Amino acid sequence: MIQGLRRVLNATSPAFSMASVFSSALRSLARLMLLPLALLVGLAGPAQAAQWTAEQLTVPADAAGTTVTFSEQEVNAGRKTFNNSCGVCHAGGITKTNHNVGLDPETLALATPARDNVEALVDYMKDPTSYDGEYSIADVHPSIRSSDVFVQMRNMNDEDLRLMAGFILTAPKVLGPQWGGGKIYF
Repeated sequence: MIQGLRRVLNATSPAFSMASVFSSALRSLARLMLLPLALLVGLAGPAQAAQWTAEQLTVPADAAGTTVTFSEQEVNAGRKTFNNSCGVCHAGGITKTNHNVGLDPETLALATPARDNVEALVDYMKDPTSYDGEYSIADVHPSIRSSDVFVQMRNMNDEDLRLMAGFILTAPKVLGPQWGGGKIYF
């Protein structure tokens, strides 16, 4: 009899009915919030990677104005080689040892001789000169000429240098002013 009385009291108790209403409202709210998420996932489709345009992949090949178009695979290979060999000092296109000289297009174009094409960058990586072109800096800058001192350059061939030059010249087209922009972007 006491158990029957407890059941009747619990069934009519405001706390019991309030918990039931709250639980029901919570379940309804959860369903309502999950519906848009399920629709978004169902209608979104597969993710697509960004595709580079031919304009972004086309860079000057030499000072005469001839152009070369790199493939995405070549640019990625150049990026990997650049990051492994040059990225310690030139991360993001800056020059940690001289913040006035970066790898941005304007700085490369104003060097003497201009280093704003693949051929000129490969030449620089083989035998670097000062920004004004007056003297060699191979003793203090990694290069093929100084590969006995800078071991990361020992196994580089002309194709590796060409791919790195391609990456350096395509990076500003993809990354915008952040490439070579210096500390304002980092």
